[in-house]
Amino acid sequence: MTEMTTYTEGMGEVTDADFAAEVLGAELPVLVKFTAEWCGPCRQLRPVLGAIAAEAAGRLRIVEMDVDRNPETTLRYGVLGTPTLMVFRAGEPVKSLVGARPKRRLLAELEDVLA
Repeated sequence: MTEMTTYTEGMGEVTDADFAAEVLGAELPVLVKFTAEWCGPCRQLRPVLGAIAAEAAGRLRIVEMDVDRNPETTLRYGVLGTPTLMVFRAGEPVKSLVGARPKRRLLAELEDVLA
């Protein structure tokens, strides 16, 4: 198992094609990490989100979307920078955070979503 696989366990990837079904139609709140291969802070955030995905299983689903390969959804939600974290509940965006942050701070910012 590679290091990347370990960190992304519990996290899925979504595309323009399956965004509506996987995110908007989800029963649980979904945190979408808008990311890019060339984004350093995005890579730093990966293990943080992997750990949160494991801890919050059953309360929050976490997925990644590559902004370069999925321009339609990226434009629809006005994503201008990476990483952008957007939480969707019942098909609507309810929270948006831009930039990497430590796990403790991110958990505090997601407290209302995880409650």
